[in-house]
Amino acid sequence: MRAVVLGIGNTILTDEAAGVRAAMALESAYQIPDNVQVIDGGTSGMEMIEDLSDLDFLVVIDVVKTGAAPGTVVKIAGDDIPVFFRRKLSPHQIALPDVLASLELLGTMPQEIVVLGVEPVSLELGMEMTPTVAERIPTLVDMAVAELAQRGYVLTPLAVSVH
Repeated sequence: MRAVVLGIGNTILTDEAAGVRAAMALESAYQIPDNVQVIDGGTSGMEMIEDLSDLDFLVVIDVVKTGAAPGTVVKIAGDDIPVFFRRKLSPHQIALPDVLASLELLGTMPQEIVVLGVEPVSLELGMEMTPTVAERIPTLVDMAVAELAQRGYVLTPLAVSVH
């Protein structure tokens, strides 16, 4: 069984950094088992194909525009995933849907995908996330750990916690 937690985002566009920051927080708070890989996908595209091929489980953490109130945390899974990718909720949707389409063509699509997202307050140029979104990072980390645990991937908290 192989799983990847993929944090995507642009760290110079305020809240757009949420996925990358959540992936970093996850890595610093937990001992990651060998069958789980945490990837800072940044704004990567097709170069992620190898890392995302033949996975049992893919957790994508990103900012999403669903029309909900800023700071709202959402989980998109199952049949909602194709709809999510059609609706262009995220600024990187140039990259991830192309990668997933390529994986599908190659027959190496992840068995299951869950997207964990937070509604942004701002996507302006800036190195700091807004407090509203920054406060959601621990929630996104907890959600990712819970999703992994439900599928048998055990992440052990390190002595120093991010909470």
